[in-house]
Amino acid sequence: MGSPPSGTIAEVFLQHLEHIYIGPLIETKRILFYTSYRYIDDILIIYDTETTNHDYLTQYTNTMHTNLQFNPTLESNGYINFLDLTIIRRNTHIEIDIYQKPTTTDTTIHFTSTYPNEQKLAAYRYHRKNAQPTT
Repeated sequence: MGSPPSGTIAEVFLQHLEHIYIGPLIETKRILFYTSYRYIDDILIIYDTETTNHDYLTQYTNTMHTNLQFNPTLESNGYINFLDLTIIRRNTHIEIDIYQKPTTTDTTIHFTSTYPNEQKLAAYRYHRKNAQPTT
């Protein structure tokens, strides 16, 4: 870690593992959708419950390499949190919303702080843009 080529080597290694282990699951339609974000190390997998289940996928992915451990977070009541998003599964479509932790407060950065103005004003712009109209 920290060496200039380390990121490239890690990317090549993970792409190799995905090609060898995940590729066959996609080809056989056991996994319908697979995406990973290397910077954050999160993976979103959508699979067909008629051909596989989360226990199989967890056991299978944990055999890919001894130094990799996969810990799934399963959908609950049609909701799953992925990165900074909440993905909501409806009958015929998927909705995406911004995820907020249960401990989230509506506090913002104090205006006299040393943070850049762009960061201090971001919360206000977000709330103004996403404000629900009152009736």
